[in-house]
Amino acid sequence: MLVSPPGWPRQVRPPDAPDWESSACGWLLDQCPPDYRAYPALRRHPVVLARFAVLHIEANQAACRRGLSEARSGLREAAAPDVVEAAITTWQAEDARLVGVRREAGLVEEALRGRRYVARL
Repeated sequence: MLVSPPGWPRQVRPPDAPDWESSACGWLLDQCPPDYRAYPALRRHPVVLARFAVLHIEANQAACRRGLSEARSGLREAAAPDVVEAAITTWQAEDARLVGVRREAGLVEEALRGRRYVARL
């Protein structure tokens, strides 16, 4: 029985399903900068690609958190208060999205490294 854990990306087939690694690679590449598609080592080695994707997502999380911490002081002279608040709301939304993407990427990386999941009742 093919099992995906909670938080598994919808676009990726469950581990051991036909062509699941291909769907995982496609999804991982979608989480990375477009230039990553040009690197043969990433396309040929799914575990390496997963590690690159996780690190890229984590860097984006750090950028969001820095943006949040500096928003009011860094933007107050460049934008109106309502614009600064809109920027903060945007960073908060992106940070929340990235938390989910990081979980998904971590689960895919674990599966590519051989971890399998069992259904629980």
